[in-house]
Amino acid sequence: MADQLPVETMFDDYLARWELTPDGDPIVTRTSAILPVRSAGLPAILKIATVEEEKAGARLMSWWDGGGAAPVVRHGENALLLARACAGRSLAAMAKAGNDGEASRIICDVVAKLHAKRPRPVPQLPSLEHWFAPLRPAADTHGGVLRLSATVAAALLEAPEDATVLHGDIHHGNILDFGPSGWLAIDPKGLIGERYFDYANPFCNPDAVTALAPGRLRRQIDVVSRSAGLNPDRLLDWIVAWTGLSAAFLMQDGDPPDDALELAERAAAERRR
Repeated sequence: MADQLPVETMFDDYLARWELTPDGDPIVTRTSAILPVRSAGLPAILKIATVEEEKAGARLMSWWDGGGAAPVVRHGENALLLARACAGRSLAAMAKAGNDGEASRIICDVVAKLHAKRPRPVPQLPSLEHWFAPLRPAADTHGGVLRLSATVAAALLEAPEDATVLHGDIHHGNILDFGPSGWLAIDPKGLIGERYFDYANPFCNPDAVTALAPGRLRRQIDVVSRSAGLNPDRLLDWIVAWTGLSAAFLMQDGDPPDDALELAERAAAERRR
């Protein structure tokens, strides 16, 4: 298995089998190993999954077949060969430079393409209910706004609207500039559930300073709800639910949840208006 191999040899089989040339230094995370390569002279990314979550994401990238997502060149059991984004624009830089609304509109456009119906069977993916499982235990342990997040999430999950295939980790850094091909998504988690979920995570991004700027939450609620055709009140509920889950994930990993909890508090206050 790929996750049992040392990084020095992890890529060797695919480099030989797919006739790839290394084109940069490898990056190894807790979920995957990534290597910039050249494929038939063109820039690409070789990504080898080391956990099931990443394998599900790879299956989803192949299913999208370039429709709103980075084109897949090859797909093996554990490996994915993707076209590499080489254009220079960044949605994070755009948002930080005062074009936050435009960055959000681009994100909404990409998400709409990802959510479009396909004429082929949907890959096997986990449900949002499964994804939200850590929230209730975190709420019971830590209390505070997490209790509201868990209650709101339970109500949303019990009566979903517009269920579809979800990216699961939409944020400014996961939508890249592919030049003439436009903005395309990478690195999905791969979930099944209500489409609103994919619009909630960008509110935590591109960084805490931007996410917690005065008035930003309300401004972006207006931008995103208009751009994506969403009910702003339901979108706000999903933000309350997601920020609580984000805080739970951070605590699981031993990271401080303060920024996620602060945004959850602000979303909860906005929800009460």
